[in-house]
Amino acid sequence: GFSLAQKPFGATYVWSSIINALQTQVEVKKRRQNLKCYHDCFIGSDAVDVVFAHLLQNKYFGDVDISRAKIVRVCQALMDYKVFEAVSTRVFGKDKRSVFEDSSSSLYRFTNVSNQMELDKDYQQCTPRRHEKSMLFHSTVKPESLEDLWENLSLKPANTPQVNISDSLSRRVINEVWQEQTIARLLQLVDLPLLESLLGHQQIRPQLPQPGKGTGYVITSNYLDREILKAFSDSQTDEWLSAAIDCLEYLPDQMVVDISRNLPDQPDKADTWKLLLFENIGRYYGQKKEPLLNHASEIHSGIAELLVNGKMEQSLEAVQLYLKLLDSQVREEFRRLLYFMAVAAHNSELKLQKESDNRMVVKRTFSKAIINNKTLSRGKTDLLILFLVDHQKDVLKIPGTLHKMVSNKLMALQKGQDPSKITGYTFCQKLDEREYRSNTEKTTKDELLSLLKAIDEDSKLSDKERKRLLGQFHSSNPSIFMQYFGDRVTNMCV
Repeated sequence: GFSLAQKPFGATYVWSSIINALQTQVEVKKRRQNLKCYHDCFIGSDAVDVVFAHLLQNKYFGDVDISRAKIVRVCQALMDYKVFEAVSTRVFGKDKRSVFEDSSSSLYRFTNVSNQMELDKDYQQCTPRRHEKSMLFHSTVKPESLEDLWENLSLKPANTPQVNISDSLSRRVINEVWQEQTIARLLQLVDLPLLESLLGHQQIRPQLPQPGKGTGYVITSNYLDREILKAFSDSQTDEWLSAAIDCLEYLPDQMVVDISRNLPDQPDKADTWKLLLFENIGRYYGQKKEPLLNHASEIHSGIAELLVNGKMEQSLEAVQLYLKLLDSQVREEFRRLLYFMAVAAHNSELKLQKESDNRMVVKRTFSKAIINNKTLSRGKTDLLILFLVDHQKDVLKIPGTLHKMVSNKLMALQKGQDPSKITGYTFCQKLDEREYRSNTEKTTKDELLSLLKAIDEDSKLSDKERKRLLGQFHSSNPSIFMQYFGDRVTNMCV
């Protein structure tokens, strides 16, 4: 071991480890937005989750409580120092975003793959001095700047690292810990009569719609790209249209072609385009047999009960945990649909129906495609759907409590402790007999003093009744009586 507090490489070592964790753990893949492909991208909320988990697991800053907001500022610094950059999804050459977004709709890409790979090799043979040399070689960031960064975030590297990098855990073990701790935390928030639906939940990967045969259409991906992008090329900077286009990937090819052929010719009739898109997307999801959130349906009732009782923070965390159990492909489809629903519901410029509020129209149109639970009342289903729409920006984030539970268990596993004895959370803590007696005596004493004060200060009691009650108290607890009245005890008639 070595001291992270040693200068000048302490702050650099932490910085280098964050970059390595981000490179090796964040999901980088081809992604589609607005029917256009972007290669080798990752999303902002995933980056925050990876950095958050890495710092908690390695405890570079000791037991300091690290908020998600601070992790966002760390990611902003990574982007400022050109570790990665925002991917522009605009079609008219707009400047790339300079502010990092903790969002599932913001795309980012590493800036220099070759240099990053060299850094990975250095990291595998890590020593503090090698980390300092490699980071300074591949980046213009000076150790002093990094020290200022941690100081501004009220984070100071601990004296020693608490992780053995060479003794890493397999991806399978890490994934199992994530799922186990997600379920464990969910059970703390939601009462479930049965666990089979959670424990027996299997990862089912749905197949994307395939081109139909014998329909009379000649359909290729290039054809769809040309036709749809041609129809929307002048309007893709519109958030409403962009969100709708993202959902078209999950519609059957024939339906997408029909949409492109029926779009109005006049480019100034954007509202007509939007209504046509809403109608077709709604029609497709209205016919969908299996709802997107069909796993562990018992949890729906538990979350709805939290909402009914006004426990909004617990409801949000329970929803985040529940959605964490989704298969990645279903999670992506749900993210796109929910984003479109939120944009359409909160857009006051376009009325989806003349006599109804947009939120109600969106809820009625897509409710069964998301949750179709026959054991849940209609009112609770509506409440849950509207909660998802109103909190669209937050429901797919991973709560900090889960990060801590996972990091604690992974740390314990790295130290070789018995996995069956590591829960990652505690419902209660065992006390020794002496501490138990001490706590019991203190609590009893505090309650008796509180009772005596209530008798003494109760203005509704008559003098005779107060005297009688004080006499009874004095006879049973004279020491507490004398402690409370002090010098006044000689004047009390007991």
